[in-house]
Amino acid sequence: MKKGVVIGKFYPPHKGHKYLLETALSQVNELAVIVCDRKDQKIPGKLRADWIKEMVPQVKVIVIEDSLPEYDSKLWADYTIKVLGYTPDVVFTSEEYGDRYAQFMGCKHVLVDINRCKFPVSATQIRANPMECWDYLAPCVRAYFAKKICVLGAESSGTTTITRALAKHYRTVWVPEFGRIYSQGKMLSSQTVDWHTEEFIFIANKQNEMEDHLALLCDKIIFCDTDSFATSLWHERYMGFMSSEVDKINVGRNYELYLLTDIDIPFIQDGLRDGINIRKKMHKRFKEELERRNKPYVILSGSHNDRLKKAIELCDNILSKTAFP
Repeated sequence: MKKGVVIGKFYPPHKGHKYLLETALSQVNELAVIVCDRKDQKIPGKLRADWIKEMVPQVKVIVIEDSLPEYDSKLWADYTIKVLGYTPDVVFTSEEYGDRYAQFMGCKHVLVDINRCKFPVSATQIRANPMECWDYLAPCVRAYFAKKICVLGAESSGTTTITRALAKHYRTVWVPEFGRIYSQGKMLSSQTVDWHTEEFIFIANKQNEMEDHLALLCDKIIFCDTDSFATSLWHERYMGFMSSEVDKINVGRNYELYLLTDIDIPFIQDGLRDGINIRKKMHKRFKEELERRNKPYVILSGSHNDRLKKAIELCDNILSKTAFP
């Protein structure tokens, strides 16, 4: 069996890396991909490894600590053999060091598109400006770099209207409010007025799941009609207390900006909503919790056109911040 190896930081992996790996796979029976990871890198090695497996499922991915001098090919060759537990038959690179690296391992070197003619991009360029390099990113990597905007607010405050309008303007995806879908499904049940913490846990997890799946389809920016953070406040509304179980579902999920829709528009009852008095209370609670948790937010007030104009200005500014944070 012919065994090959590819080594790199893949920080982040892109279509050029995919081409390298697929070229290697066409020439070997087994391909190991070594991801070099350092603690100062902002994208964890484990996540990069997961992306590679999603992009090229046939490879075996190994994450190692990047602790050796970058240009000491002998040390890297010895380290590679130790990590693999065997000497590979062939190493594939798109780098000048490939010949020395392979020679020290005692194996063949195949150089693949060193001039980046097939995919003229590098991980350094992507980190400098992910949006400009968007076409070279796989969907799973795009989802990571996409700018996430969450629109939230009290009932009948225009959240869905503005979310859809923003998605239409930027020709991208938007994430519906799963809690509303769930409530509609429950509407005719004799248990309609009875709520349980387990239901909010389910709703919050499904909200995250929809968001993660739709992020794979977005074009640089994604708009979310509520999020799992808001679910914890709706739990408080219907159950009378905050749930740590529901609240923790939102931990680690970050948004560039929250757009809080104001309650300066007429309340419209659609059969599911509580009422105008509860709307005032919920608007106040959203504002309090956004501030308490130091989440970046802006209140959208006025007519739909006024809100949309302001939101577009804010989103354009966010999209103009191209550097990898």
